[in-house]
Parts: sequence; C-alpha cells; structure tokens
Amino acid sequence: MGDFSDNINVTESEGAYRTPRESAQGNGNHFMMRALGGGIIMEQWLGIQTLIWLFPIMFILHDFEEIIMVEKWLNKNATILYERLPKKMADRVMKQFSMSTAQFAVAVIVIFMFVSSSTFVANQYVNHGPYGEIYFFTVVTLTYFLHAFTHLAQSIFLRSITPGARTSLIIVIPYSLVLYHSLLVNKVITWNIIFVCLPFCLLLIPIALLAHWIGKKVI
Repeated sequence: MGDFSDNINVTESEGAYRTPRESAQGNGNHFMMRALGGGIIMEQWLGIQTLIWLFPIMFILHDFEEIIMVEKWLNKNATILYERLPKKMADRVMKQFSMSTAQFAVAVIVIFMFVSSSTFVANQYVNHGPYGEIYFFTVVTLTYFLHAFTHLAQSIFLRSITPGARTSLIIVIPYSLVLYHSLLVNKVITWNIIFVCLPFCLLLIPIALLAHWIGKKVI
C-alpha cells in the first residue's frame, strides 16, 4: 500500500484540495441519522482520531461486562454447558474459563496492551508520525468486531445471556461499524487491507489463551 496521503480529495465547500488525513483532522467524518417519522435530521461529526482513541474505551466497557459476569455465570450455568455441548468440549470450556474475577481481570489487562499499542500506532499513522502503522490496528479491531458475534451466537445456542453479549450488541458492533465506515470513507484503509488482515485475526486467539494462562498464574 502506498502512502495514503497521495490520494487527493476535493472538498466542494472550501474549493481546495485536501488529503484524507487532512480531512480526518479537519472536518472529520460525518454520518447522518434520520429520526423515523419526525423528519428530523441529526448530523453527528466524529473525527477519525476521536474514533480511533475511543477504541480502548470501548474495549474496556465490553470486557468489564465479562470481568464481572464470567465467574458467576460459569458457576450458575455449568450444567447447561454439559447439556448442550459434548463432554470433552464442555470440559475444555470449563478449564479455559474457570477463572476468578481477579484472574480474568489480569487476562484483560494483558490483551489491553495490544489494544492500546495498536491504537497508538494508528493515530501515528493518521498524523504522519514515525511509528505510524495501520495494519496492526486493523487486525485488532477486526478481531474485536468479529468476536462480538461469537458472544451473540453463544447466547442463542445456550439460550442464556452469556458474559459480553449485552455490550457486544449495544457497544462493540455499532462502534465498529461507525469506525470502519469512517476509515473507509476517509481512505485511511481500503477493503483490500481488510481482506488482507482478516486471516491474521486468528493469530490473536493464542494471544488470548496466553492472557488467560497468565491470569491464572499471576493470581
């Protein structure tokens, strides 16, 4: 991928040439929400940098739900797991997620290191900083987005609200859609970058497992 500052946009209102990064730092990205029946049009302006820096906050909001729910949920619903899953698979799930709230919190902190570092280099990329890199951020945010659907699938399959399902629906998915809409519209990323990064999301699975292992060892 070449330097995306080579892509030139024309803003009709100002009659001047601006690069996508300049557009992101200036007017930012906007999306329109129409109130049904009322005919009221509300415009919300969110800059690219604001959306990127929101990622660690959205991550914490989502994982905080998991932190406070996972131990209690497993203790209460262990029998459901064994009823709906093969015994060997249920045993693996119980072994992997049988963690105290404190242990799970440590695991989240480990993963948060990757979230925060990817956010930093993404902002560096937008600002032409020396540590700018967009692929890492794309992989991490894609994983964050896609894993939300696993929470929803688990809830449907187990017929129970699993840890993380609520915030997946009201935070993770809406935020991710707005973020990627903005990144694509402002040509910070392309669909090609998304498709290239998709397979690398699998690399974060062992990292998540390692984070769980560290949580159990530390506490």
